Amino acid sequence: MMAASDRTTLHELACRVAEIAALPIQAERRAWWKLHNSLKTTRPLILVFPEGSWEELLTDKDLVCEDDVARRIEWELRSRIYYHEHFQDDTVIEKTWMVNKVIHNSGWGLEAQHIPSPEARGAWRFAPVIHTPADLQKLRFPEIAYDEAATQQALAEAHDLFGDILDVQLKGVAHVSYHLMAEYTGWRGLEETMTDMALNPGWVHDAMAFLTAGHQRILQQYIDQNLLSLNNDATYQNSGGNGYTDELPAPGFDPERVRPCDMWASAEAQEMAGVSPKMHAEFILQYEKRLLEPFGLTGYGCCEDLTRKMGDVSTIPHIRRISISPFADVDKCAPQLEGNYIFSWKPNPAHLVGNFDEDRIRAYIRHTVAVTQEHGCVMEMVLKDTHTCEHHPERFDRWLAIAREVRAEFV
Repeated sequence: MMAASDRTTLHELACRVAEIAALPIQAERRAWWKLHNSLKTTRPLILVFPEGSWEELLTDKDLVCEDDVARRIEWELRSRIYYHEHFQDDTVIEKTWMVNKVIHNSGWGLEAQHIPSPEARGAWRFAPVIHTPADLQKLRFPEIAYDEAATQQALAEAHDLFGDILDVQLKGVAHVSYHLMAEYTGWRGLEETMTDMALNPGWVHDAMAFLTAGHQRILQQYIDQNLLSLNNDATYQNSGGNGYTDELPAPGFDPERVRPCDMWASAEAQEMAGVSPKMHAEFILQYEKRLLEPFGLTGYGCCEDLTRKMGDVSTIPHIRRISISPFADVDKCAPQLEGNYIFSWKPNPAHLVGNFDEDRIRAYIRHTVAVTQEHGCVMEMVLKDTHTCEHHPERFDRWLAIAREVRAEFV
């Protein structure tokens, strides 16, 4: 039972979120995103995801609730308020409170093993659990099970807490993103997978074919159990955008049964950043394309440099959003995308650490905006992978102010 003081705190915060969500700016932003995601505007839109820096922006000391569940809810509400009071990017603050369906996944039969770093935020090392082709036989197709009783209990609790303030909604599977190489290298090891592509290519193809079939089976289970939900809203898409669009759901939509063609989906293969376009297409992209084909709109990429792979990426079914990482050559990417795809640019998050050089940041952003405007690109700036701001939260505010000022120079 949640303490009365915790409920009071959450009610007050929810009321503040509802007030922010009712501001006219939210409807304006939502409209801009619908134009943007439908390739109908060249106005650059801006998003920021603090990710690892959140613990420096909104700390445990900022929370007042006592119960652990209440504190998690409190953090979610305060983070929305923080966005409004500090960031002023193009994030839409919604009045909704999502309750996710309780869905269990039995897994693939193997668990990835890592060797942790002694540093608090250090990088772990791979500890392979697949050593021979025969070890692939240890993998199993996942089984999906829906726990309706637990779902209804969570939904009732949310209505009891917020039903008179926020729009409580039930969501099934709304974020669909495929990471085949991340899964496989977690079992096999990254260096080992790279070596296999040269010396044992059939082994890699067998693994990718198995994972593809498994994910196709997972999707079919979602369909059979009616677990899919629309994601043409604030749902996170690909590696940074959102799903606002009037192009989805597809014609023939039944609100009681969402289909893949009514949804966004995405894929990425960061582990393939260092391989040639030919090897990328052979060992991963052909499999990702099969998984993305059923969906209405798709996105591709994350932190990998796709500069030399755009020709292949453009063949992905229903491709709309393409990630342009900090390592990509924007001068070469812009003429390849033009206004045919969303140029989802990821500015370098390292600019938030060390010497925060505003002139350098301004010139850096201005160059990319100028290039994309020249080629008629539908461009978004997504500041993410910000693992630290070195306890200078004001740097996010200043970065965003600079980005907005640069945008105003062009549109």
